[in-house]
Amino acid sequence: MSKDFILPDIGEGIVECEIVEWLVAEGESVKEDQPICDVMTDKALVQIPAVHDGVISKLYYAKGDIAKVHAPLFAMDVDGEAPTQSEQMQAPAVTTGSAEHLEDFILPDIGEGIVECEIVEWLVSEGDEIVEDQAVCDVMTDKALVQIPAKYTGKVEKLYYQKGDIAAVHSPLFQMSIAGQSAEPDVSSAVVKAQTNAATKPAQKPAASTNFNKQLNKKAVASPAVRRKARELDVDLTQVPGSGKNGRIYKQDIEDFLNETPSKAASQQAAPKAAEPVSTAASAGGRRVEPIKGIKAVMAKQMVASVSTIPHFTFCDEIDLTKLIAMRSELKEQYKQQGVKLTMMPFFIKALSLAIKQFPVLNSQVNDDCSELTYFDDHNIGMAVDSKIGLLVPNIKSCQSKSIVDVANEVTRLTEAARDGRVSPDDLKGGTISISNIGAIGGTIATPIINKPEVAIVALGKLQHLPRFDAQGNVISAAIMQVSWSGDHRVIDGGTIARFNNLWKSYLEDPAKMMMAMS
Repeated sequence: MSKDFILPDIGEGIVECEIVEWLVAEGESVKEDQPICDVMTDKALVQIPAVHDGVISKLYYAKGDIAKVHAPLFAMDVDGEAPTQSEQMQAPAVTTGSAEHLEDFILPDIGEGIVECEIVEWLVSEGDEIVEDQAVCDVMTDKALVQIPAKYTGKVEKLYYQKGDIAAVHSPLFQMSIAGQSAEPDVSSAVVKAQTNAATKPAQKPAASTNFNKQLNKKAVASPAVRRKARELDVDLTQVPGSGKNGRIYKQDIEDFLNETPSKAASQQAAPKAAEPVSTAASAGGRRVEPIKGIKAVMAKQMVASVSTIPHFTFCDEIDLTKLIAMRSELKEQYKQQGVKLTMMPFFIKALSLAIKQFPVLNSQVNDDCSELTYFDDHNIGMAVDSKIGLLVPNIKSCQSKSIVDVANEVTRLTEAARDGRVSPDDLKGGTISISNIGAIGGTIATPIINKPEVAIVALGKLQHLPRFDAQGNVISAAIMQVSWSGDHRVIDGGTIARFNNLWKSYLEDPAKMMMAMS
């Protein structure tokens, strides 16, 4: 029975590798655990073994090629063994005729340690015709919102779960009928993409040609970023001609649609939306029970673990941001022309990283029995984001080696991804200290809960223009922000966090000092 061998995870954060050497050839018989090839990641040389006895029928890459993790690496005819249910995803049935066949789509690994997920929304219905790479459903793990795309073109025959159900990884998610000649495995689409708002980009538009045929799609095929643009412009994607493969729609297609058919687009935007049904609530005595699931459940457990095992103490201060705001105002438009969104957050993060250099204990973690303290060279600074799926704390890696512009770009990317609930697991792991910008919503003072196993967190209050005295005793208007620190009193004392805060504060109140410290 011929089936594909899917290149597995070969290291945390590894998404591709180079084929260094094939140790077998097509047509060669191999035994289970026999080395098949050597691949090189950015961390190590890894040897890939066979998982079955059989004959190598196809090598999908040549020596020196770049292979993708979770994509077919080679195919082999397995000796006397039919594929198991969990292998159906890796070895889709292939027919040579034109007859259709039924195939279950097996929910693949969608994150390290993830064994189940919640069905948030089905984007198709039973009986719908779908195309390869079309989004089929959104699922929620305890880390992120993941969109599951179709692997083939065909028709949805059965949905095995309802909205809100919990689906198990490696179990059938839905069934579809596939035309025989459409069922060949595709290397580029074998991996399910955890699509984040900021990280997902549409493929480049193919060059225009005289035989390129634009067509309207009943089911619009577009990336999340393109769908968001359509929502912002109130454009119905089913009316937009897609210029990509299978009618895929790009951002440029939306712009062309608006430019070429302004009257049609205007009528779309002006058309009233269908009234949504209004639910009638019970007049009295009603109640509603809602399960706590997904990221909210994880946050609840994390907060309980933090407050029950870490002795918190809080330190508050105020920071005069008058000079920093003036400097940012001067730079904002200049960097905007370069595509950089310069908010205040990058300055808070960079100043925090500079202060950590002199107070490394703020960038440490203590073990459970408080017998060891681990210091981290990398300043992976997290920022709490109020997303549509709950509180997320993605972190910017290695802030100590990034410029203000680098940090600003990461802030924009992670904020957009988090607000859409599509942050990658790697962006959520490995944080060493956190910032909570509660002031963006309102409030001045807070008692933030430490993001365990970190040892400190700061909450930023809202910016206020308040009367203060200058050096000559004159009353002036100052841009004041209250900040509230929570520290782990097992390893940080009040004097340490006060001195650390004073240094951080000095960088923010005197931007020139911060720029000098960065040089």
